[in-house]
Amino acid sequence: MIVNKIILRNFRNYINLTLTFTHSINIFIGENAQGKTNILEAIYYAAIGHSHRTNNDAELIRWQQDSASLSIFFSRFNIENSLLFKFSTNQKKEIMANSHTIKPRELVGLLNVVLFSPEDLMLIKGMPNMRRRFLDIEISQVSPTYYQQLLKYNRIVSQRNTLLKKIREHKEKPEMLDAWDEQLAIIGSQIVKKRQNAIKKLAMLANLMHRKITDNKENLTVIYHKHGIDEKNSENLTEEYSRKLVESRQNDIWRGSTSIGPHRDDLILSVNGINLRTFGSQGQQRTGVLALKLAELEFIKSETGEYPILLLDDVMSELDASRREHLIAFIQDRIQTFITATEEKYFPDNKFGEFHQVVNGTIME
Repeated sequence: MIVNKIILRNFRNYINLTLTFTHSINIFIGENAQGKTNILEAIYYAAIGHSHRTNNDAELIRWQQDSASLSIFFSRFNIENSLLFKFSTNQKKEIMANSHTIKPRELVGLLNVVLFSPEDLMLIKGMPNMRRRFLDIEISQVSPTYYQQLLKYNRIVSQRNTLLKKIREHKEKPEMLDAWDEQLAIIGSQIVKKRQNAIKKLAMLANLMHRKITDNKENLTVIYHKHGIDEKNSENLTEEYSRKLVESRQNDIWRGSTSIGPHRDDLILSVNGINLRTFGSQGQQRTGVLALKLAELEFIKSETGEYPILLLDDVMSELDASRREHLIAFIQDRIQTFITATEEKYFPDNKFGEFHQVVNGTIME
């Protein structure tokens, strides 16, 4: 998978930018707030359908402008494709794939990316929602069915939570929950099974990457933890979720939120049997995150047949020399990569890829 060109019109701090890329490594050097990350954000948005920096599309439109556009041209299995996004301050965004209008839910999976940013270094020691998001984005890119199930599940949880609050306020009866609980148990169990299957592959790949980085000194294990579900009773997940939802009903009504389901699950990462989040050193945690990201690349390739696009947003300065060397050695001549950095010192002396200088929305080679 290769991104060949992007065209930005009033996107962030770019007035009118057309940029073509090398098929190997594209590096953008510049001080902060010059527009480096905006290039990566555009590619990420084209793949996922939302920014990794904001939930408000209006922020993508250049200051004092009322519209913007993002066009991206890429090849998948040597077939040329295009995506066009039109943003407006007073209308819904418009998405076109190969000149045909599509819905946002049809976008994910057309262009695959893996993003690695400084925030991802919190993946292990951060909150569970970060690890769930990492897993959901990864699986959604290779399984449109999973993405649709996830959207439906999140709607069910939201509607159930609204009903719980009404029951708490004596505006609805508790038995109204029965229909929602049945749906939640069925779709929730389907989501968990797909997550578990993905984790089996991801854990194996992550351990291989981790052993390479640590010269075979450490083993990384990744386990999927089902919140509130006893592993001994999880053979029939649908029945187990149904039972647990009934058990937790009164507590859920009191809290006004759903306490059981895959929206509460987590990943547990350990090195040589030691929980990384609780007892791992900062160096071990960063090695674990790097191994996860490299494993994510291999996972997507194994599922789709092609490597995804890799986006490294100002992460080189956060890694020590050894981890940078492992990262560059893995991606070079293998994966099209886009890297942002403030200085060239984070890269090997022997120049590789294509370097660009970014100054206040202007890009020069």
